[in-house]
Amino acid sequence: MEKSSEKLSMEALVSFAKRRGFVYQASEIYGGVAGMYDFGPYGSELKNNLKRAWWQSVVNKRTDVVGLDSAIIQHPRVWEASGHTERFADPMVDCRACKHRFRADKVVDIDSTDQAELIEGLKHTNCPNCGKNDWTEPRSFNLLVETSLGSIEGEKQISYLRGETCQGIYTNFANVIDTTRVKVPFGIAQIGKAFRNEITPSDWLFRQREFEQMEMQMFVHPDDAEKVFESWKAERMAWQQAIFGSDAVRFREHGPNERAHYAKAAFDIEYNYPFGFKEMEGIHNRGDWDLSRHSKYSGRDLSYFDEARQQRFIPWVIETSVGVDRLFMATLHHAYDEEEVNGETRTVLRFRKDLAPVKVAILPLSKKPELSKLATEVFGTVSGDYYAEYDETQSIGRRYRRQDEIGTPYCVTVDFESLEDGAVTVRERDTMKQERIKIDELKQYLSDQLKG
Repeated sequence: MEKSSEKLSMEALVSFAKRRGFVYQASEIYGGVAGMYDFGPYGSELKNNLKRAWWQSVVNKRTDVVGLDSAIIQHPRVWEASGHTERFADPMVDCRACKHRFRADKVVDIDSTDQAELIEGLKHTNCPNCGKNDWTEPRSFNLLVETSLGSIEGEKQISYLRGETCQGIYTNFANVIDTTRVKVPFGIAQIGKAFRNEITPSDWLFRQREFEQMEMQMFVHPDDAEKVFESWKAERMAWQQAIFGSDAVRFREHGPNERAHYAKAAFDIEYNYPFGFKEMEGIHNRGDWDLSRHSKYSGRDLSYFDEARQQRFIPWVIETSVGVDRLFMATLHHAYDEEEVNGETRTVLRFRKDLAPVKVAILPLSKKPELSKLATEVFGTVSGDYYAEYDETQSIGRRYRRQDEIGTPYCVTVDFESLEDGAVTVRERDTMKQERIKIDELKQYLSDQLKG
């Protein structure tokens, strides 16, 4: 059967996400802020579960990767060394007729920021907003978000909110070596917020001004870089396929004119969003650019002495970088499904169980005091281990449908028979199969099922 999510439009996905408490427009009561979103009760749980799954895979299950949590505001020289103040820019163009502003490469739809190519392309491209062809010349627009530090106006220091999370990893390379037992090859992982002053935020969570990244930088000997790069490519694709299957994700290699100036090789893992295959994760061979630049700009020697090789060198970096919000968006889209049940349409989010925001819902069959009392006791036996919900409002059928729409794997119904036999009915989300389980065995039953 073809999944309904393959036909789900962006508008329908955004509407569903708000209606079911996954994502809201930031500052909505004041008209909102473009490119900014708030994650609701279920969205925050889903997001945390995705981050937890990534951290377990990349850090906890490995012996060669450690974690870090670096500051959002770094020294301004960090961004000079990284090349962001010089190169971190998009080509911006304005339509003189309607005054709308666009990224020039997106209007022309080419993977290039070459000025001559953009100008030539704009000659043959009409404004997407008004349909006219009256463009300004493309000009560079730096994406770093400026801020200032200090207590006295006029004496404040210009700084930046970080445009990516990895720079804090590079600046702590020597600290991690000095304070732990790691040896090259080793990796440092981090999850955190990043900020970009996008010209035209678009496609909901796909291109935002405030977003979250999960990044791992592996420091390796230059001779080992290609082998490590291929290994991480395979590992990251396997992780993504475990969530989405093999048909919804694919590799795309960056062309020579598309790669960052420092990149030796770059591949994207793309997901098939409502608007087609686009980047969700990147795997990059960054060469020795990062540590070399920070050595130069800081004056700190960031070379590494390899005792086994009896050789000193600047480590190369193999990077994996996942956009948390893009992964979230893909997970929600992929899980969405509709099916006909007894002449009605059932909407269900078929999340992988460990990713589901709510793991179990406790539902007393009615609001009778004796049922509510027992149901509350049942809730107390399972609620400490994972996110559980208690719901006694409306008919049991409507409550099942509500839990289906937020992707809850198991619903536990406490009925009048439970008062006699000490058992409850457990309903599984995907098959809707129901099973009678003793209350004193429920906790272990759910633990076994959710592990599976």
